[in-house]
Amino acid sequence: MADYSHDTTHGHPENPIKYYIGVFALLIAMTILTVIVARYDLGSLNALVALTIAVIKATAVVLIFMHVRWSSRLTQVIVVSAVFWLLIMLSFTVSDYFTRGGWPPARGQ
Repeated sequence: MADYSHDTTHGHPENPIKYYIGVFALLIAMTILTVIVARYDLGSLNALVALTIAVIKATAVVLIFMHVRWSSRLTQVIVVSAVFWLLIMLSFTVSDYFTRGGWPPARGQ
């Protein structure tokens, strides 16, 4: 008789609970870090630190909770392409912002 065993995990780990708990702990730690960093004035680094923390949290959620880490190569390519396209759109927005004269308006106007 032929063996028709089938992998029911579909590339997922045997025990995903440890990944979920790890990501949960990471999200809690990053949220606490966000609150701590928000208490200090870092000048122009405020936005950079906040965005870095947000990107780390979003990456963890996409990779683990959305199962992209265990998905097919096609799904991974689509996710990377979407992020690349988002970066292109953000670069257009930033370049437009910096080429405008007299913007932002001076305070009191």
